[in-house]
Amino acid sequence: METIITQRALPDTSMFSKTILKAWTLQVARINEFLNTVSDDVLVRETAPGRNSGTYLIGHLIAVNDGLFPLLGFGNKLYPELEKVFISSPDNAGQQFPLIADLRKYWIDVNEKLLEHFTALDPEAWVSKHEAVNDEDFAKEPHRNKLNVVISRTTHMSYHLGQLAYLKKREIKE
Repeated sequence: METIITQRALPDTSMFSKTILKAWTLQVARINEFLNTVSDDVLVRETAPGRNSGTYLIGHLIAVNDGLFPLLGFGNKLYPELEKVFISSPDNAGQQFPLIADLRKYWIDVNEKLLEHFTALDPEAWVSKHEAVNDEDFAKEPHRNKLNVVISRTTHMSYHLGQLAYLKKREIKE
């Protein structure tokens, strides 16, 4: 028997966009809370022996989130210089890190500006293609959309926040 796929009404994308925005803002708020409760002295430490420092992880999160501007069609990165230091190079590669005070500011700047763009998107725009996929590939793979990118980046923040939590545990023990 042949299976026939028919078009169905799409679910309300506004529900999906609201849901992911809540998850996004929750992760940003958790990282904000982390940054507001640890000193610079703690942030420069490795999360575990031989692992990334807190400074590197925060810089990495900023650089990755900053990359969302061109990927989602929102314009240019705010801090393109961070890509070489925090994405293209590993921690301890001899790169000069920005001051931690600057990284704290960049974190706020990038995420506030992203949230402005996110909240301005129409629900249908969330399921439109992102800038790294061409029209032909998007027609075959419609999941390669803006909503999926933000879901992925939200998970990315959560993952690294889990690593950063080790800094707080080490601070308590000392």
